[in-house]
Amino acid sequence: MTDTTNTEPAAPPRSQWYDVWHQFKAHKGALLGGIIFLIIVFGVFLGPLLWPYDATYIDIRSRNQGPSLAHPFGTDQLGRDLLARMMAGGQTSIAVGLTAMLLALGLGSFVGIIAGFFKKLDGPLMRLTDLFLALPILPLLLVMMMLFREPLSAAVGPERGIFILIVIAIGITSWMPTARIVRGDVLALKEREFVLAARSIGTSNKNMITRHILPNVLSPIMVSATLGIANAIITESALSFLGLGFPPDFPTWGRLLNDAVQYLQDYPERVFWPGLAISLTVLSVNYLGDGLRDALDPRIRGR
Repeated sequence: MTDTTNTEPAAPPRSQWYDVWHQFKAHKGALLGGIIFLIIVFGVFLGPLLWPYDATYIDIRSRNQGPSLAHPFGTDQLGRDLLARMMAGGQTSIAVGLTAMLLALGLGSFVGIIAGFFKKLDGPLMRLTDLFLALPILPLLLVMMMLFREPLSAAVGPERGIFILIVIAIGITSWMPTARIVRGDVLALKEREFVLAARSIGTSNKNMITRHILPNVLSPIMVSATLGIANAIITESALSFLGLGFPPDFPTWGRLLNDAVQYLQDYPERVFWPGLAISLTVLSVNYLGDGLRDALDPRIRGR
């Protein structure tokens, strides 16, 4: 008699991160956004190593030139290569976005976890969050720039001082949405069986937060991170466009927009390039956040 029993070994179970990647790559917009964002990041950080022109090199004889093979984006009123300045400006704008996002993410996650886990602190911390949400952000940023710009510049230098000031200003005014999202997830996790079981065996609050609560709220934190980068880049560009960001000789995408406004009628492409860079970066990061949200949500991942 022939044995018809299936003796093939069972396939090993797929890991959770494989399922996350499978769901993420199914989101075409997120995949395209991630590719565009990586191209922009590699372009602005590795491009200056290959491009022969320096962002601060002044050549008066080549000023106000249009796009050409030597200068694909043209030159500005001082003869500086706009492609080199775009790459240098991108380094500053993306660095500000990443650093401010990390600061806002740390503050928001800390406040959200503490407020959701400790019932006595929930009311005061959420009222503090509501207070920050009610503040007019742009006027507050302008006041902070006016008050602390000169002291920080004198203490650590103009570029480093403005960088620290902008990062802190954006970080402490954009942590509130993360705090509210994380708090809501922590309140739901507190009633889950594994948390109640850990509490029943005497797990301390510190271990409860670090081992059980924090790993389970990484999904909304990562989504907030992508959206925080876009928000920080837009805010820094707005401050630089208003003339309250970095010094005029220190390029950022917002500063390039500010400089190009005076020549808008004669050289409109000078506004187009930094505007396109800001738009592509923010749009790609937003699509990346949408894809991460869908991939990290187990209720959507199984569809």
